[in-house]
Amino acid sequence: MNLKQLVAALGMGICVLAQAQTDPIVTQSTSDSKTSSISDSKTTVVSPPPSAIAPSITSINSDICVTGVSGAAQTQIFGLSFGNTQVDYNCERLKISKTLYDMGMKVAAVAAMCQDRRVFDAMMNAGTPCPVDGKIGAEAKAVWDADPSRIPASVREK
Repeated sequence: MNLKQLVAALGMGICVLAQAQTDPIVTQSTSDSKTSSISDSKTTVVSPPPSAIAPSITSINSDICVTGVSGAAQTQIFGLSFGNTQVDYNCERLKISKTLYDMGMKVAAVAAMCQDRRVFDAMMNAGTPCPVDGKIGAEAKAVWDADPSRIPASVREK
């Protein structure tokens, strides 16, 4: 093959290539798709449980003879809370007696303490009966012996 023939063959190949590139490219495509979606959802709401809260009963001054009592109960549906104060009568008796003693009224202070049966019994056992109707000592013992109904009731008897 000579050079002319080679150049001619290459030229024809280029022409064929050029002609092949000028033809349009046709592509056919068919597509068929279906989408199906099923959703099942569940929502859970988490909330705090109901609560009954017992009231706080505080006293600013600790020199009082009252204590606070409170409580609470709760079910799934119903809640109840309560609060109250409770008087400590023995504490009151001690404070009254101390105040009378501080004012110089020693017999009255002892008489106030003798309202408690335990103190009354202790005084009688010590041979120093509680004062009654302004009488002390043997005269007071005679009054107590004459009328035992005036003796304070026992803590267990109340």
